[in-house]
Amino acid sequence: MKFKLFTLLCVIGVLCGVSARAAEKPNIVLIMADDFGYECVTANGGQSYQTPHLDRLAAAGMRFEQCHVQPLCTPTRVQLMTGRYNVRNYLNFGTLMRSETTFGNLFKQAGYVTGICGKWQLGREKDAPQHFGFDEAYLWQHTRRPPRYANPGLEHNGVEKEFPEGSYGPKLVNDFALDFVARHKAQPFFLYYPMILPHNPFQPTPDSANWDPKARGDQVNNNVKHFADMTACTDKLVGQLDAKLGELGIRDNTLLIFIGDNGTHPTITSRFNGADYRGGKGTTTRRGHHVPMIVNWPAVIRQGRVNRDLISSTDFVPTLCEAAGIKVPANVDGVSFLPQLRGKSGAPREWLYHWYSPRQGQNATVSEFVFNHDHKLYRDGRFFDLKADPFEQQPLNRVALTDNQTTARGKLQQALEQFKDARPAGLDRQLEQETRAQSPNPAPKKTRKNAR
Repeated sequence: MKFKLFTLLCVIGVLCGVSARAAEKPNIVLIMADDFGYECVTANGGQSYQTPHLDRLAAAGMRFEQCHVQPLCTPTRVQLMTGRYNVRNYLNFGTLMRSETTFGNLFKQAGYVTGICGKWQLGREKDAPQHFGFDEAYLWQHTRRPPRYANPGLEHNGVEKEFPEGSYGPKLVNDFALDFVARHKAQPFFLYYPMILPHNPFQPTPDSANWDPKARGDQVNNNVKHFADMTACTDKLVGQLDAKLGELGIRDNTLLIFIGDNGTHPTITSRFNGADYRGGKGTTTRRGHHVPMIVNWPAVIRQGRVNRDLISSTDFVPTLCEAAGIKVPANVDGVSFLPQLRGKSGAPREWLYHWYSPRQGQNATVSEFVFNHDHKLYRDGRFFDLKADPFEQQPLNRVALTDNQTTARGKLQQALEQFKDARPAGLDRQLEQETRAQSPNPAPKKTRKNAR
C-alpha cells in the first residue's frame, strides 16, 4: 500500500513538473543573418559552405523550405518587427517609423526582458531601440556608419564605442548576446539578433588565414573569396550561442529561430543541389526573397521535421506572441505558424503577398506581386509558372493559358485585389515633404501615384 502511494505521489510530482514547464513562458531568440540566401545552408542542399551548427539545429528541430522575405534588408526588417506588409508602413530605406509597434514593444509590455544586438539601420535617434521596446541594445549602424568587421565602431544603448586593435565586430556582438542570456537566465527574455555577417564587404574573419588585426576600413582585403569564411563564422557564432543556452540549463525552453533577411549578394555564386546558384539580393525572383529558416525548440519540437508551408516575414510577430501567451495585435498581416511547430497542420497560407520598394525616396519604383508554390502574378500582369520557370525567364502568354493556369491566375488576381488601396496616402505625402526638404533645389510639388 505504501509502495502504491509512493508511486502515485511520484507520478503526480512528474505530471506537476511537466505542467509547470508547459506553463512556463519560453525564452525566445530570433537570429537573422544579413544577405544569406536559402542556398547557403548545407541542410538545404548547399554544397559550397560548411554549416554544421545550423545543420544540427535543423536535424533536431524544424527546417522550413519555403520562407520568403523581402529582397532587401530594411524592407524585411520593417515587416519582421511589425508583422505588417510594407504597403502599410514602409516609408523609405533605413527608416522604421516611430508610430509603429514592434515585437520589442509587445514583449516588453508583457514583462519580458528585451534585447537587440547586431545591425540596426532603422533610424539614428539615440533612443530608437528603447522607443521600439528594447531594454538593451548593442548595435552597428545605429547613430553612425563606421566599419563593421575588423576594428569596428559600435553603439551600446546609443553610446558610441571604439575597440582596441584586433577586435572583430561580429564577435563583440555575439559576446553581448552570450552575456545577455546569461544575465537574464532566471526570467523570460526576448533577444532579437540581426547579425552583421555575412554582408559585404567580404573580408577575412579572425579564423581566416589572411586575417589582419590591424585592418581598418571596408575596402581592405575586400574579395568575394572571403564569403565562405564569413559563412563559417556565421555558423560558428550561432553554435556558440546555442551552446551557451545549454550550459545555462535553459535550452529546452528556449525557442531559437534562424532566418536570412534577403537573398545572397549577386556577386556570390554557390553550388546548390548540383548546380550553380547565383545570389539575387534586390531582385524579385526567388533568388532575392527565398531564405533559410530553422526553428529549434527542444521542449516542443522533439524530433527533426521538414515543413513546406509558405512563410512570410510578417508571420513572426503573431507566432512569437502566441508562443509567449501575448495577445496578437489586430492590425498585423502575419499568420501564426506555431501550430506547425507543435506538430499540427495549422492554417497554411495559400499565397504570399509582396509590396517591394527598394529605396522609396530615391525612386518611386514599386514591385507588387503574389505567389504560391506553383505560380506568380505581378500587378503589371506578368504571370509565371514557377515549377517550369523558377527564375522567371519568360512570362506566360495570357491568351495561351491552360484551364488550370487560368484558374490559378484568377485566384492570385483575387489575392492582389485585396491590397489595391492598402497604401496609406499619408505615407507618400510625408515622403514627398522629406524629399523636398532634403533637396538643395526643391522641385514644385507634384502628385505622385504609386508605380505598380
